[in-house]
Formats: sequence, structure tokens, C-alpha cells
Amino acid sequence: MAQRFPDPVRYALRQYIKPVAQHPDPPRGSPRSEEPLTENDDDLPAAVIRLAGCYNLPAEEVHEVPGGVANRAFALGPQLFARVARNGYEADLDKETMIIPAARSVGVRTPAILEYDNTCTIVPAPYVVMERVHGVEPAAAPVEIATDLARLHAIFQAPPDAPPLAGVPADDWGSPGHTVQALAIDGHLDQATADWLSGWIVRLDSRFDRSAPKVLIHGDVAPHNLLVDPGTGALQALIDWGDAAWTPRAQDFAKLRLSEVAAILPHYLAATRQPLNADELAAGILHFHLSWSLSKLTARPWQGQRHWTAPPLSRFAGLLQFFTTNPPAPWSTLT
Repeated sequence: MAQRFPDPVRYALRQYIKPVAQHPDPPRGSPRSEEPLTENDDDLPAAVIRLAGCYNLPAEEVHEVPGGVANRAFALGPQLFARVARNGYEADLDKETMIIPAARSVGVRTPAILEYDNTCTIVPAPYVVMERVHGVEPAAAPVEIATDLARLHAIFQAPPDAPPLAGVPADDWGSPGHTVQALAIDGHLDQATADWLSGWIVRLDSRFDRSAPKVLIHGDVAPHNLLVDPGTGALQALIDWGDAAWTPRAQDFAKLRLSEVAAILPHYLAATRQPLNADELAAGILHFHLSWSLSKLTARPWQGQRHWTAPPLSRFAGLLQFFTTNPPAPWSTLT
């Protein structure tokens, strides 16, 4: 299915650009490498050059930019941007074609889609073409993202068969207490420490409502999915919606550092039109940070990743760092 979208797009150009050769043909090294593609690279850049031709763009205006786990990304001239699904992540791109119009309809700063094609006729994988927004990745999430998240979280989960977001997955709070006991049984924690952690989890869980309605979340809110103006630092776009889901709103803050969350949360509460309790929301956010940090303790190191949560111990160390720097209320009351 090839689909054209009437809503014009604004997308993001990342900092690092590498030129695509005229006759390229499996990139050497990481997809985030800044090595220029050569004629020994894979066939995909050549296919994207053909796609660019459909927009009357010459080959020299096609540049591959750092993509992600789910997509490879290409700047097509000064105004367009293409994202091509990696093998196994086609469903994520298809989901984005439903999520992005919904997010934009409530005022979230995210690029709209010009074209979606999963026929694999021009490019040998599903792709989207978007209009390009120029920006850079921030060192930390700007507090402006609070407004976009408040708007997004105003979309509540509808019945499973209700259009236009049928098929978007749902997630829940999880059970970190089970993780703690498994760590103790396997010898990663002594029982006294496991009991202390279990008690902390029980206290946190008593402070939020697990039955609250689920909302639409982005699912990967972090600096690597934000674009800001390089001069002013103003937020330009929230990008990459492959992890979007129906979940408790607290989960959308779980991939930011807690210091960032503490700065953003007051602005989020001010922007939302819903009667939210700061203590309850903070407890829910901390629940996810603690849960996910515990689940990663025994993971293998993941080298070469930009996200701060990729190293197995970073999340847990982040908790320690946050709570040893005199966090403001309500965080200081959550231990």
C-alpha cells in the first residue's frame, strides 16, 4: 500500500551527515558511523536515491544520517526526510502512520507524514517521507517537552476496535517485586537488601492508582528523540514514535533522567487540563525507574549506544545519584 498524506510534514535533521555515493552498494561498521558510504555499501542508499528522484531531487542531495534500532534515515534535499524500516521493525513504522496524525491533531510538535509506502517497489522496505525540520539533539530534555506530553496524554485509550488507533499495544505497571525476589534467589541480592527493596516498592505502589485510565504515550522520550533549535535551544520536534503505546502516563517519563523529570514535572502539571496529583504521579514515575533499573541489573553490557540507560548499571546509579543530591518535594518524600 502506498499512501499520500495531505498534512505537510516537519521533520528533523540530525547533526551528523554522511554522503551517499552515486552507485552505493551493508554499511561498514555501525549505522551511526560517520564514515562516508562508498560503492561497496548496501543497496538501500541507491533505492533511496531513486525515491528522491520521484521528488525531483538529484542524488547529491541524498544523505544518510544517524538512524536508530528500528529505522535508517536519509535527508532528501533541504525540505524532505525519509525513514526506512529495518528488517523486523516494519510494524513499528506502520504504527507510526497511525500515531503521528493523532499526536499532531492535539498540538504535539512532531513531523507529519507526506508519504507511506509498504509495497517495497521503489525501496525494498516500508518507508515514510516527511518534511525536514533542522535541529540538533539536546544534552538534556528541555522543559518545553512538558507541554507536548500533556497534550499527548489527553488522548485516552478507547475500546480495542475503535479507529483510528486500533492495534496500538497496551502495557501496564508490571511487578518489580517479582524481579527483586528473582534477583535474591539467583544470588544477585542478599535477602535483607531484597526485603528492603520490596518494602520500598510496596510503599510506592500504595501512593498511586493502578486502575487509572491508560493514555497514549510516546514511549521513548529522551534527548536522542528530541530536536531543538541550535541557537536558542527551543524545542522543535519530538520524533520516532515506534514505541508508542497505551500505558499509565508515568511510563512516558521513564527514559529521562530523574533530574530531568524533576525539572519537567511542575510544567507538565501546569499544562495538563486533568486533575493530577504531583505526589501520585511522581510515585508512579519512580516505580518505573526502579522497576526497569532492577530488570537491567543482570543484562549484558550494550556498547556503542548513545542512550544513558543502555549500560546495565546506569539506571540504578542514576537513582542513587538523584537521591543523594537533595531532590525537591515530592521526590524527597518517596523513599
